[in-house]
Amino acid sequence: MSRLILFNKPHGVLSQFTDKGVAAADRGTLSDFIDVPGVYPAGRLDLDSEGLLLLTDDGALQARIAHPKFKMPKTYLVQVEGDPGDGDLSPLRHGVVLKDGPTLPAEVERIDPPDLWPRTPPVRFRKNVPDCWLKVTIREGRNRQVRRMTAAIGFPTLRLVRWSIGDWTIDAMQPGTWRQVDIMR
Repeated sequence: MSRLILFNKPHGVLSQFTDKGVAAADRGTLSDFIDVPGVYPAGRLDLDSEGLLLLTDDGALQARIAHPKFKMPKTYLVQVEGDPGDGDLSPLRHGVVLKDGPTLPAEVERIDPPDLWPRTPPVRFRKNVPDCWLKVTIREGRNRQVRRMTAAIGFPTLRLVRWSIGDWTIDAMQPGTWRQVDIMR
């Protein structure tokens, strides 16, 4: 039986168990939240991103989750600066060209502001600059991909929360909490 841990990673926490970086004292790591031996992250989330991070003790499962060849869907709730219309979002649905090449088409829709926990630190609010929320599903996992995609169409990301990977989700989980799912192999 394989172990799979669903962790709601808070903003400002590294997707690794140790930090040897220059600002090590200022950054949290997985070891601040998860004390389970033998599990490793299946993929990553940036320091300034929040949400679902999967950890497992099964190398084959880790590869199936993280490797782009399996095209496992990853859904993000994304707050962007500006007010994109359907035409603005169309390039994301067809794939945009980034510095490291074209992306696969994404599923994108505007959504009402989700009922999320407050972020620490809070997202900057600018009275004269609108923002909106998008639900974006991709089947790749390049470095900072969603942020680069929204920037490429002129709507920078303000907040990024990975909501689900495949059928696994952080629904009803608070930041910094985790739960284990046993998977039959």
